[in-house]
This record gives sequence, structure tokens and C-alpha cells, in this order.
Amino acid sequence: QVQLVESGGGLVQAGGSLRLSCAASGRTLADYVTGWIRQAPGLEREFVGVIRWNTGATYYGESVQGRFTISRDNAKNMVYLEMNSLKPEDTGVYYCAVGTRFSISTTSYDFWGRGTQVTVSS
Repeated sequence: QVQLVESGGGLVQAGGSLRLSCAASGRTLADYVTGWIRQAPGLEREFVGVIRWNTGATYYGESVQGRFTISRDNAKNMVYLEMNSLKPEDTGVYYCAVGTRFSISTTSYDFWGRGTQVTVSS
């Protein structure tokens, strides 16, 4: 089992920045990937990005490419999502999730946190 806890969400004006954190515990994550997925009210979950723990390789969804950056601190078992140039359409609940596949499919992740709310005002 892997336990994940997100933090750092909040209310920000359009154009602003936020940094989300994801604390992982319960298992060595060297062979896993951590993804960020978001869900806006009434919409399906949307892939934001993913990072591989052992190499740091990342991949981003098209809507956040160039604005969001994922990083990790292996020693602290933490993953971060730096969000810049935020837009109202970035509003939603942001989840971190762990899986074994480097995938954009939101169904490929096995363990999920409870999420943190991000609201971007116009």
C-alpha cells in the first residue's frame, strides 16, 4: 500500500502561481511513477503530468505544457507540482497518484490521494 497526501491548494488570481505537494509513504517508490490528475466539477478526470521516481523523467498534458513543472525529492518521498500562469480553466481538485506505468491514462494509477482544491479566479 502507498499513502498519498496532497497539500498546497488554494485560491489564486489568474496569472498567479501555486505549488502543490504530494507526500508519499508506505512503500519504496523507486520503481514507480507519480502522476498529477485534476478534475473540474462536472468533468472527467484530466491527466496533468507524470514523473518517474528513479530517473526524474516527466511528461505533461497539452493544456499545461510550458506552465506546469513536476519535480521530486527522493529523500523526502515528496513530489511537487509547480503551477505558473494559472488560468480559470485550471480550477479543480488536484490528485497525486502512484502507479507502475509511465502513462497519461488516469485509470493506470493504483494509489490515489484525497486531492487538494485549486481555484483560479478571473
